Amino acid sequence: MAAAVTRRAGCAALVLGLCAHAAIVFGQEVPPPAYQLAAQQAGVPSPVLYAVALQESGARLRGRLIPWPWTLNVAGRAERYATRAEACAGIRRALARTPANRIDAGLGQVNLGYHAHRYAHPCELLDPYRNLAIAAEILQEQHTPGEDWLVAIGRYHRPAGGEPAARYRRSVHQHLTRVLGPGASLPSARSPMP
Repeated sequence: MAAAVTRRAGCAALVLGLCAHAAIVFGQEVPPPAYQLAAQQAGVPSPVLYAVALQESGARLRGRLIPWPWTLNVAGRAERYATRAEACAGIRRALARTPANRIDAGLGQVNLGYHAHRYAHPCELLDPYRNLAIAAEILQEQHTPGEDWLVAIGRYHRPAGGEPAARYRRSVHQHLTRVLGPGASLPSARSPMP
């Protein structure tokens, strides 16, 4: 019995290892579980949410771009903190000198002013799970069924559209290519997510 369990575990590890290797070979990157969960709950493809977070709060760590949960943007200037407590103190300082609609926070860089109805206290936006849930909700609200998700991505950044939204779409598209791999198409929200 123990030998069978060990064999199955070894086979499962081998399969997972091969899948991970295949993803690297083909240029794919699987969005972490928190992104998959928030995306699924909102009806958004997880690669879309992950690519937006890479664009919004991406920081280089050990040579790799990753979304950083304790990132603020205060009047166009990025601020990154080592801890949630430090970032919360940063929000309080920023609010003392800057209008809330000029401050973005967290993985999805949720705007404190425009999205004040989505949280009770600004530091809630530094909870990665809460921030991702809000970012996914905003993406879903900006998406029209049957429409390309890139259009919703542009509206996430600038609901009025125009050239700023187009530039943002192009930037996020580069992250989507990294996540999905070259030539891959974006799955629908209801498709199984990687």
